[in-house]
Amino acid sequence: MLRSVLQLLAFPLPLSLILSSVSGKSTSQCFTQPGDPRFPTTAELASFNATIDGRLMNVVPSVKFCESIGGCSDAQWSDGNFKNDIIGALLQYNWEQDYTSTPPSLCLRNGTVCGQGNVPILGVNATTVEHIQAAVRFGNFHNLKIVIKASGHDYLGRSTGKNSFLIWTRHLLNVTFHDSFTVGGVDQGSAVTAGSGVGLTTLYALTKEQGKIYVGGIAASVVPSGGYVQGAGHSALGPTFGLAADNVLQFEIVIANGTLLTVNSVSNPDLFWALRGGGAGSWGVIVSTTFRTFPTFNAAYHMANIMVNNTDQVAQLTTFHAKHIFDWDTLHPGQYFFWIATPPTFSLSIVSIFPNTTISAATSALTPFLNGLTSLGFNANITSGMFLINDIFGAATTDDGGTLGILGSRLLPSSTYKNHATQIGQVTKQLFDDGVESVLVHLVAGGQVSKNADIDSAVTPKWRTAKTHVVVSRGWNESTSPSEVEAIREVMTNTHVPLLAALAGPDGGAYSNEADVREPNFQTTFFGPNYGRLSQIKNAYDPDAMFIVPAGVGSENFDVDTLCRVD
Repeated sequence: MLRSVLQLLAFPLPLSLILSSVSGKSTSQCFTQPGDPRFPTTAELASFNATIDGRLMNVVPSVKFCESIGGCSDAQWSDGNFKNDIIGALLQYNWEQDYTSTPPSLCLRNGTVCGQGNVPILGVNATTVEHIQAAVRFGNFHNLKIVIKASGHDYLGRSTGKNSFLIWTRHLLNVTFHDSFTVGGVDQGSAVTAGSGVGLTTLYALTKEQGKIYVGGIAASVVPSGGYVQGAGHSALGPTFGLAADNVLQFEIVIANGTLLTVNSVSNPDLFWALRGGGAGSWGVIVSTTFRTFPTFNAAYHMANIMVNNTDQVAQLTTFHAKHIFDWDTLHPGQYFFWIATPPTFSLSIVSIFPNTTISAATSALTPFLNGLTSLGFNANITSGMFLINDIFGAATTDDGGTLGILGSRLLPSSTYKNHATQIGQVTKQLFDDGVESVLVHLVAGGQVSKNADIDSAVTPKWRTAKTHVVVSRGWNESTSPSEVEAIREVMTNTHVPLLAALAGPDGGAYSNEADVREPNFQTTFFGPNYGRLSQIKNAYDPDAMFIVPAGVGSENFDVDTLCRVD
């Protein structure tokens, strides 16, 4: 049904319809815009479309797509799987909006006018390598701004872009298992090669069938071969096996000149270095990634839910947790310590996943912490059990779609937990007092993530000294005005994130996939000492800067829309 609807929206379209929804003129320093002499004509678009099996599509905001099919129900609108099958949709659909232009260009569910906003104007629904190569060469020839989208799971708005040309890899779904994957004649052990449309949950089910597991996150719509691994890829299996980027053996990628490259430690090793942690969307269009796999196993799952009445109690409980966070290190668990503001109360969920550990051993390790909570007067509702690790990680069948919000984050070093546990609690209290809606602490570092410091990759060294990845969120509703949205974003950048930065100290950085896109010094915060080398590799493989994303390598030389150079 959905695919047939998408086909109805496929090119050819009258060029006038495309031009009517966009504006702007390019100069020699800008990507080609509609109305520029270099922008492809109707005939050129039709000719190109014939070479890619009719896969060229008109890209519209998700609200306009819903209008085209007679409306989307609330259930569809909030279903991440439904949204992922819409070429122009993002789960956090504030990134589809252009709040800052004059006038703003918005397309909201409660709106009466639907602008194109920050959504690309044309896109290719690529199902083969040849489609991607043709799209890259077409974009290059016409100097179009190219953006890459695997799924709609994007917290920084890098898989969309005003007046841009989208390459959509949603339907690259090939999966191949290898008993012995070799690189340069050296056996790397078992592995899985996944196309850049395969979601985490799908791959957990497929690896389960093979008796294997790989390092990934817990989310239905994230694509491991997309921005996830390029940003480093955190996981509750990190303390056991390291980051996702630490476990990559090979990429296949189409670079800016349209060439398909095999990239590994032997072939194009400089690009292999950059793709593992050098940021999403900056290097080319990934076709597939080969990940190391491990024999699957059972894990102890433990969840504690607690409700508190005020931010003083938030501080008290967070401090207590910080003082106990090293209790479990010998068992290498991953843990999610998530605070959510539920006015007038605050809810806390602590989910602990202990790989290859019995329930008895996991409970024993947690007992000092849990007994301490009771002595402090906090009552926890406990759920626990033994499950196959694939089933725990693959339990998410969909993600929330249709939300409006932004994130800020920092990697908190182990030294902060050892020396400043009370301050961690006080900063968490201050963040809620200042209006954040959640504080999400991910215990996904330490252990093997730290031990992998000897791996030569673009992963920021801050991951190797971190204990947790801490995220704060702010949201708004459809009636929030553009000026109010801007105020919320300013508070995130200038109030909330600096609190986290001060807490992290000079040893703190940030995970570039879950962060504030307005980080004022993103080069250092996201990439640390690797940025200079990343810039050199960027210039070698993408000399004309075809792949530019906000807060990505080279973006400091472009305007806020990444459409025009400012250097």
